[in-house]
Amino acid sequence: MTGPRALPVLGHLLDMNRDMLGFLERSAREHGDVTRLKLGVFPAVLVNEADLIEQVLVKQHERFTKNRVFWRQLEALLGNGLFTAEDAEWQRQRKLSAPAFATRPLQDYAPHMVELTEKVIGRWQDGQEIDMHREMMALGLMIAARTLLNADVSEYLEEMEQAAYWVIDEVAARFSRPVVIPDAVPLPGHIRYRRGIAYMEKMIYRIIAEQRSGRGEPAGFLSLLMSARDENGNPMSDRQLRDEICNMLLAGYETSALSMAWGFHLLGQHRDIQDRIAQEAHEVAGDRALTYEDIAKLSLTEWSVIEILRLLPPGWAIGREAREDVTLGDYAVAKGTTVILSPWVTQRDPRYFEDPLMFRPERWVGDFRRTLPRFAYFPFGGGPRICIGNRFAMMEAMLMLATIARRFDIERLTDKPVGYLPSITLRPEGGIWVRLHKRG
Repeated sequence: MTGPRALPVLGHLLDMNRDMLGFLERSAREHGDVTRLKLGVFPAVLVNEADLIEQVLVKQHERFTKNRVFWRQLEALLGNGLFTAEDAEWQRQRKLSAPAFATRPLQDYAPHMVELTEKVIGRWQDGQEIDMHREMMALGLMIAARTLLNADVSEYLEEMEQAAYWVIDEVAARFSRPVVIPDAVPLPGHIRYRRGIAYMEKMIYRIIAEQRSGRGEPAGFLSLLMSARDENGNPMSDRQLRDEICNMLLAGYETSALSMAWGFHLLGQHRDIQDRIAQEAHEVAGDRALTYEDIAKLSLTEWSVIEILRLLPPGWAIGREAREDVTLGDYAVAKGTTVILSPWVTQRDPRYFEDPLMFRPERWVGDFRRTLPRFAYFPFGGGPRICIGNRFAMMEAMLMLATIARRFDIERLTDKPVGYLPSITLRPEGGIWVRLHKRG
């Protein structure tokens, strides 16, 4: 096992801070399937081979845990939710949460996704220039609030957005720090972070109280969680409900919004594909609103979403930590080593994808996906801890994409370049600016 030359004490942290994505890509191409890295003084490996990734996520998953140092920094936000729980506690929470993402609830969520998308784009004007990242974040927040909490946040969307940005910005800052700084240290980012969490908690607890009192309409993810019972017949406490909702808001709101923002970054440069998506949506639904039943007929839309998630995955990296000494193929990984798996790197590997940097939705036609090794494409992770909302996310992205493309031709303003900010998710630097052209 080899790796790039590391600095004393800092290891590869400077290289990562300068260009995380480029550094990981170069490391994988130059050092093979497993690259030896140093996160400061702590050992790490980058695994970039589909069968070895499967070993980590599936076949030997019990020998790995989530990276404890990083996730412990988010305890004030995530509590003991699905993201951070381990072992028996995680299994219990996964079982209680799973019914909310079964087929019937997804069918119930679909009309809200379409309705809110139509509401947002109903305000857009022909020729208007907008930041698609900002627009999709607002839309994603409204959809998450409606489906997770059965709440309409349009009246206080600005305050919700601000709270969410304070939280997300601080999470991004913590991801790039070489050291852990406790929440009690009164840094400006820490103060905003805790203020954002307090605002979100206040809203969540108010909605929980309304549902418990019978004043709120029982629907959505929260209602399903409240009706769930564990093996002893016990419901979730208000604190556990709060933790699960915060976990799902973080996972479902920003990642879904980013997938569409990045999607129109790509489609805004491939407007011929947009035209075909619009035509497909029109052929399937005419002028009526799209429905859950239409999804199976939107083939090009589905291929486009799959390709967006291949080329620009919001979840650009997955971290694990070895609980014990582990062997991955021919490589020995010592206990305590951080294991980095990167969809960004693997899904751009020419071993698996021809012209890997090209946006080509039709590469997914037919049986192509079945010919790939299982973990050559893994934007939602895999194994027991695969993203619980993966079907929700695909449905949301397809309905949003087809609904928007049917109404507007989105032109990417390439004179306003976008940079990549790989924090806990892959965020755009400087926004994603587009010009709207209303379809006749």
